[in-house]
Amino acid sequence: MPSTVESLFWITLCGVLAPLLAGSVMRRKVPEVVLLLVLGVVIGPNVLDLAVNTDGVNVLRQLGLGMLFLLAGYEIEIPELVGRGGRRALATWVASFALAAAVMAFLGAGGAIHAELAVAIALTSTALGTLLPILKDSGMLGTTFGDTLMKHGAYGELGPIVAISVLLGSRGPIASLLVLAGFALLAVLVHVFSSRLSREGSKVLDTIRLGAETSGQTQVRLVVLLLVTLGASAAAFDLDSVLGAFAAGIILRRLLPEGHQGLEVKLTGLAFGLLIPVFFITSGMAIDPAAVAEEPGALVVFVLLIVVVRGGAVYVATRTTREGGRAVFDGRESVAMALFGSTGLPIIVAVTSVAVAAGQMTDTNASVLVAGGAITVLVCPLLAQTLLARERGATGDDPDVERVRG
Repeated sequence: MPSTVESLFWITLCGVLAPLLAGSVMRRKVPEVVLLLVLGVVIGPNVLDLAVNTDGVNVLRQLGLGMLFLLAGYEIEIPELVGRGGRRALATWVASFALAAAVMAFLGAGGAIHAELAVAIALTSTALGTLLPILKDSGMLGTTFGDTLMKHGAYGELGPIVAISVLLGSRGPIASLLVLAGFALLAVLVHVFSSRLSREGSKVLDTIRLGAETSGQTQVRLVVLLLVTLGASAAAFDLDSVLGAFAAGIILRRLLPEGHQGLEVKLTGLAFGLLIPVFFITSGMAIDPAAVAEEPGALVVFVLLIVVVRGGAVYVATRTTREGGRAVFDGRESVAMALFGSTGLPIIVAVTSVAVAAGQMTDTNASVLVAGGAITVLVCPLLAQTLLARERGATGDDPDVERVRG
């Protein structure tokens, strides 16, 4: 079995090859995330067996997953989530979950599927953290299209995270809700404590600022401490660690409502330079191609259900959005939004991990679901970007990006 050092070599090599292949060979037509997953499958124990998820590698993997959700939470504006657009996005997620639960109950009654709740949750996720690099690179962040997608993505991550904690826990729904409330209270206390430390005139704040550009890198270390603290707290409450990471990102945004360019550059370098690529590569390593090949029908059905259940709900919500009596998005843009909304992977990985650990799902079925999530990452953003590119080309490019950019 490959050692930790050997595994890290191949993982970091894949991390370098992915952007080179995406830029020079694929001409940016295939998202880098997809290449990271594919390369992970190739070097993983189920193909070439060059790398495995040892304890050391798994630590980096968990940090990568945490940083992915922290950055996703950091991009969320709380006032927007509770505004009209946010309430619409929440209602859309609830509708998609209700539809997913109904479909799974029907299939479960016929014995066609097991772990119905886990699969239903997986069907309703939107991988906002996965979409962030795509939105950043395409310039859609800060546009009307991008802001709407961020709202759907936020609830497409937060909703499943809460559902995992409440519905898949061993305590029962009522006890799980009480534990979740306890964690939320702890997160609020962490935010209050952090706010006091960072208030203007504080000697601690002055010290942090002085250390920001030195070898101390105090700001980055504090963000990592925030991430690990809430992740460990979530684990102590027996909740999924991604909930803690997402909460850490939201708290960080509350502490820096106007953003902080210097810190963001450093976090981006740490996250996308090392930790997040490790997460996606190791996620690919967990996929068993042979197991997936044995269940091709289940794979196709799962991907189609994601597009219909989650994508369909987002399409209806987007297509019926009105401002000043007219539609905000046309049909092509609504389809693109639905495709982006159907992109799922990190939550699917989290759901299957919990279900397998609880004995509710087999490793084979988990591989099929993770592979389905990987396919949505490969296909859905690519189709969505193609639709938007055609929209811009058909309407004269620059000016009418206004419809997409707001």
